[in-house]
Amino acid sequence: MDYLLLFLGFVLLIKGADFFVDGSSSVAKILKVPSIIIGLTVVAFGTSLPELSVSVTAALSGKNDLAVSNVLGSNMFNLLVVLGCCALVNPVQAQWSLLKKEFPFSIFITVILLLLDSDFSIMKVINGTESFCLGRAAGILFLILFAIFLYASVKTALRAREEMQETEEEYKVMSPVKSALYIVGGIAGIALGGDLVVDSASSIAATFGLSQTFIGLTIVALGTSLPELVTSVVAAGKGENDLAVGNVVGSNIFNILLILGVSSTITPITLEVTAVYDTLILIAASSIVYVAAISKREIRKGEGALFLLSYLMFFIYILIR
Repeated sequence: MDYLLLFLGFVLLIKGADFFVDGSSSVAKILKVPSIIIGLTVVAFGTSLPELSVSVTAALSGKNDLAVSNVLGSNMFNLLVVLGCCALVNPVQAQWSLLKKEFPFSIFITVILLLLDSDFSIMKVINGTESFCLGRAAGILFLILFAIFLYASVKTALRAREEMQETEEEYKVMSPVKSALYIVGGIAGIALGGDLVVDSASSIAATFGLSQTFIGLTIVALGTSLPELVTSVVAAGKGENDLAVGNVVGSNIFNILLILGVSSTITPITLEVTAVYDTLILIAASSIVYVAAISKREIRKGEGALFLLSYLMFFIYILIR
């Protein structure tokens, strides 16, 4: 029964996010908001809603390991599995502006997360028996950085709007009533899906004697990252694989700044030392992908296979630790 509820939770999360994006995009178009701004705000926020719902629900329920491991696991999955699969379909090219700004910024905020995770104490990490805390101050800092990032993204998009006008995506416009129903229905689906995923995943973990951290890093991370995986692989199949890196990097930035920012602001998150280790691994994975992307301005099939192998090794590591 728990597996059925977990599957149902994922369906509600993903479809709820779709409904929310469609409804919100429609309202934005009615209000004459440019398509590029909708893409950078509403759509980007919508693809991160599953992770946000799960992490906030977990934090409110006191299941802090699940809240943080969901974000770390989703970011690892995005970097290694999503980009790995895309590279196997077609070599993934990366825009220079992304490699110059957003990608280094995503590594920078992960380093900040590491410092905050570890309480700035190397000895506590080496000791390995201490608990750590991601407090409200850290959450507020992340939200401030998120607001700055969003402002800079929108400002850059508006500056380049005339050049990008031909490639802007047109969002369908629905009636105001239908748009409102989509938004309300989407939020309801996301909220209910988040509850189902957290409760059923915790129950499955308890049944098999697995930690919430393991479930969060694997099953929950996979389920909440499905929108990014499907979007990027479909784009790669259509030859639009330059969107894959931007989708992954943007999602990873949203996950750390918005999701952990909101979660730790609502309630301080208690962490075990394994969360610090996982953050270190995420920094290493981000750096490896960045070097691969910037070396020849594309990620090739061999590198994609290496990414997938690296994720398999990470999976085995968290399984046996």
